[in-house]
Amino acid sequence: MSEDNTVAIEKLSSAYRSIREQMAKVIVGQDEVIDQLLIALFSRGHCLLEGVPGLAKTLMINTLAQCLSLSFSRIQFTPDLMPADITGTDVLSTNKETGERQFQFIQGPIFHNVVLADEINRTPPKTQAALLEAMQERQVTVGQIRHQLVAPFFVLATQNPIEQEGTYQLPEAQQDRFMFKVFVDYPSFDEEKLIAKATTGNKKSSLDQVLSQEEILELQEVVREVPITDHLVDYALALVRQTRIGQEGVPDFVNEWISWGAGPRAVQYLILGAKARALLNGRSHVSAEDIQALAAPVLRHRIVTNFSAESEGITTDTVIKRLVEETPSREGELTSDPRLSKIFASPASA
Repeated sequence: MSEDNTVAIEKLSSAYRSIREQMAKVIVGQDEVIDQLLIALFSRGHCLLEGVPGLAKTLMINTLAQCLSLSFSRIQFTPDLMPADITGTDVLSTNKETGERQFQFIQGPIFHNVVLADEINRTPPKTQAALLEAMQERQVTVGQIRHQLVAPFFVLATQNPIEQEGTYQLPEAQQDRFMFKVFVDYPSFDEEKLIAKATTGNKKSSLDQVLSQEEILELQEVVREVPITDHLVDYALALVRQTRIGQEGVPDFVNEWISWGAGPRAVQYLILGAKARALLNGRSHVSAEDIQALAAPVLRHRIVTNFSAESEGITTDTVIKRLVEETPSREGELTSDPRLSKIFASPASA
């Protein structure tokens, strides 16, 4: 990497520590969740957060936006929400000077840097799909006109795992657009005690802005320039391709427990996320540990367990953990494994 990029690495690592310090003023615990949000942000990815109500998901996202001097918008998804309520719509208006009537585009809440799609599974698929083009293409098409979104652009969607009545499961194609699926868990006893004391008094914390929009865009470019060896690319491929049932070299437990495997986006996000994680930890190169640490958030919403797995209490995380444990990460071991050689040599499925 160039000298300029070395400076950028130091800047990103320093900014990471500063962001953590600022968020700690408001958010107690949830270190792993915050790390994954930052990795996704600097990788230009989106996140799907799953957790019960009251775990400060909205506050966490809003606080992150403030630390990064980004505009923030919250969309509460409800059964009667329409696509135009998200993207915006053309409104007939009158020109006061000429008296002519013409259509004017009024931007929706998606035209912000950080968009919180709160309880995204409470709205029908038609409205959920309003986010698809925005997440993939960073643009919105209304009528025949395309409207570019602001950069950086980051969608964070939340869903409640315990209330499923009146909800609509996210289509697999839309889940695949999310870089990570992040589980937000209950705080520990000590953390919850701190939360109780901090939120029942009058003390208010002021947040400092750590990075500007321009600096974030610059660091997103630096992430993509981080080198990665062919061996680690093969390692990411091995993890993902082993989730695809019915192919040569796939472990027996995958064929037994999985009904659908991960696609190519999983490999892309594993590599990008590993690059960002390395930079956040002050390293200019990717390690196998970076890929292992992100395997669960990248893969858990891209593989589908079957009835046999569900009846045994097997979750996608169980499958991923076992894959990581049984896939050798060292270069010599990875290439010499007779089963994995079939993975690399097997033709693409029809």
